[in-house]
Amino acid sequence: MLNALAIAPQPPLASVVVGKTALVIGSALPLERRMRVGSTSGKLGTEASAEELMTAVAERRDRQAFVRLFETFGPRVKAYLIRQGADTASAEDLVQDVMLTVWRRAQQFDRSKAAVSTWVFTIARNRRIDTLRRARRPEIDPDDPALVPEPDEPADRVVETAQRRASLHAAVGELPEDQARLLRLAYFEDKSHSVIAEELALPLGTVKSRLRLAMGKLRAALETME
Repeated sequence: MLNALAIAPQPPLASVVVGKTALVIGSALPLERRMRVGSTSGKLGTEASAEELMTAVAERRDRQAFVRLFETFGPRVKAYLIRQGADTASAEDLVQDVMLTVWRRAQQFDRSKAAVSTWVFTIARNRRIDTLRRARRPEIDPDDPALVPEPDEPADRVVETAQRRASLHAAVGELPEDQARLLRLAYFEDKSHSVIAEELALPLGTVKSRLRLAMGKLRAALETME
């Protein structure tokens, strides 16, 4: 009877596992068996360079070559990520992500622009940055009360506010010009008494006394209007 495992089709590469199980292709297989059934070339020598291994992965999807790339760079990437502040579990997860990206994007590698190690560690660095950004920028809760817009002001209140504003400007217009100017500077332009005194070349005491006088007249005028 034929062994079912020997004839079963192999599902596509889905992820990578750190440790003795280097690849997960459908279900996890021991590294030794993956080395036997995963290779599509059988032409790579034991001293093949990283560039040659990457070429085999890019051109032939050679899984044995990928296993050897993983064995070469996986521990180094993990150590690099831990030096960058990642804990062991996070570093192992990131190694999975980095090496899976290497498998998927192998055809994008250009040996004329960078060494394999430079390319792999650039991917690792970018994945680390992405992880940190996600951790520092939590998801927005659309139900957060701070994000709920203020309800529209009732129409009668809008009209009332406009009327009060018009009354205020009319009352200020009835004041002597020097007092009206001080009020505009102090309350409409939000300038301090000392700044007003400096701008108008007036003693600070004069500014304060004129403002008190202007406010008294303004209150009286508004009470009359009401």
